[in-house]
Amino acid sequence: MSKRLRSSDLCADCSGPDPSWASVNRGTFICDECCSVHRSLGRHISQVRHLKHTPWPPTLLQMVETLYNNGANSIWEHSLLDPASITSGRRKANPQDKVHPNKAEFIRAKYQMLAFVHRLPCRDDDSVTAKDLSKQLHSSVRTGNLETCLRLLSLGAQANFFHPEKGNTPLHVASKAGQILQAELLAVYGADPGTHDSSGKTPVDYARQGGHHELAERLVEIQYELTDRLAFYLCGRKPDHKNGQHFIIPQMADSSLDLSELAKAAKKKLQSLSNHLFEELAMDVYDEVDRRETDAVWLATQNHSTLVTETTVVPFLPVNPEYSSTRNQGRQKLARFNAHEFATLVIDILSDAKRRQQGSSLSGSKDNVELILKTINNQNSIESQDNDQPDYDSVASDEDTDLETTASKANRQKSLDSDLSDGPVTVQEFMEVKNALVASEAKIQQLMKVNNNLSDELRIMQKKASRLEKQNSTPESDYDNTPNDTEPDDTGSSRKGRQRSMVWPGECSMPDPPEPHTAPSPTLPSTEDVIRKTEQITKNIQELLRAAQENKHDSYIPCSERIHVAVTEMAALFPKKPKSDMVRTSLRLLTSSAYRLQSECKKALPGDSGSPTDVQLVTQQVIQCAYDIAKAAKQLVTITTKENNN
Repeated sequence: MSKRLRSSDLCADCSGPDPSWASVNRGTFICDECCSVHRSLGRHISQVRHLKHTPWPPTLLQMVETLYNNGANSIWEHSLLDPASITSGRRKANPQDKVHPNKAEFIRAKYQMLAFVHRLPCRDDDSVTAKDLSKQLHSSVRTGNLETCLRLLSLGAQANFFHPEKGNTPLHVASKAGQILQAELLAVYGADPGTHDSSGKTPVDYARQGGHHELAERLVEIQYELTDRLAFYLCGRKPDHKNGQHFIIPQMADSSLDLSELAKAAKKKLQSLSNHLFEELAMDVYDEVDRRETDAVWLATQNHSTLVTETTVVPFLPVNPEYSSTRNQGRQKLARFNAHEFATLVIDILSDAKRRQQGSSLSGSKDNVELILKTINNQNSIESQDNDQPDYDSVASDEDTDLETTASKANRQKSLDSDLSDGPVTVQEFMEVKNALVASEAKIQQLMKVNNNLSDELRIMQKKASRLEKQNSTPESDYDNTPNDTEPDDTGSSRKGRQRSMVWPGECSMPDPPEPHTAPSPTLPSTEDVIRKTEQITKNIQELLRAAQENKHDSYIPCSERIHVAVTEMAALFPKKPKSDMVRTSLRLLTSSAYRLQSECKKALPGDSGSPTDVQLVTQQVIQCAYDIAKAAKQLVTITTKENNN
């Protein structure tokens, strides 16, 4: 086997050096640029993790390393290894190719279309082929040959296949044989550790009977992976499964609970979902947690080269064609929940998961997730009129605007007499909540690192900009944040590059500037001016994050005011009606985030809340606002640099 196929030192997609990301379900290592495309495909196509900055279960990382070092990439590039492919003009991407369209088109063909995978001869009955593949998988998992099993899975073998003669699943077989890496691979492809065989035993039972204690413990972790990940996202801790603790539900105190009848009714519908539909909703929330955490790692690990490359932005969950249009809409709108709203939704999911696991039941309901998302009415009609057109893929519906406003209120409902309550807050629970602040501080450290890197990037770009001819700017203009009725709707893939833009419930609304009757202007400010203003913004963000890290909450407001002034000055550099969609989108994110930041910082004033939990939630939201402002400023530097160099 060639060294290229065995080496984990090269990107699987473009052969670039030192890949820092992994595609877990594909068994490959990839570079930053290729990873940006993987992220835009969605987790149903590629599940990405950073090799150093993402927590890894040791055996999961070992599984990916084993696959890649044993030629897993040849599964996805089978036909490209044929010498005839060179003469036909088919080739894989190389490090010098542009991300768009070269690398992106190749990666989509490789993983989404499976254009280079070895195809089996066609049969009249496809189900027979799938059954044969699954039987082969069933017998192969008792060995250590991971790449064979990955090849079978890539061809359509089912990880949860129940063998009619053997009376069990591949995961039962792997567990009995003590094949922990095979168990990891099967779990990545959806194998359920809780499945019973014909004797009523689970894979965990067989692992314990065989003395494979590490495997048994790992299977339990996999069984609770969804709720563990949600709990870790909230408070940075995981349950102690060895001692029978399977759930952690932080008691987030909240003085601004929505106690409306509508919120109570929506909460009751959530509790009344069937287990299957509840699992769907929980999986969607899990995917959104993964997107948010991966986005934070992505931002923290980028260097100056990303300023001049067209890496893909993933502002919300990509469309999964296997899901309904309504479910995809709901998944995408999860991105518009602010940190406080999303945290309460996660708590509700954890609480209901615990209730269901313990066997407590509520009366059934015919309502499903899609119906709940469709029928929840919006009570904030004034805010909905101020919202811009939907910022989603073509699946988004114009009639479904502002779902997140009421849905998030519904998910915030925390009735004191709820049967989900764990009772009075104990010292242990208080410490769990306090740990959430530790998690926030870790994010602060990441953002401070990002801002330091961004400052370095700006200095590099400023040197380049000084060699450019300075172009006319329009300092007297002001950015228009109101919707442009004459702007054509985005359809299809054109929605994918757009960022979210809205004012959250309870936050101050942005004042609408006077609307001049002018045509869209193509003129952009000079790169040097944009860099100078961005430096002011990042410097002030650093001060704010330092105050958050040192728990100096009285410094939040002055810092936010300085950031707002710097943002206003930067926005004023740009035309009233920029011609570029990307400029408009970035400016909307920049200015709306600055207003949101001011509103959130006011909540940290003494007397507004008496509990540490409230301060923690405010800190999370402050971090999110700072993140959005830094991201938008960086986008504007990138855009103006490219445009002024053309």
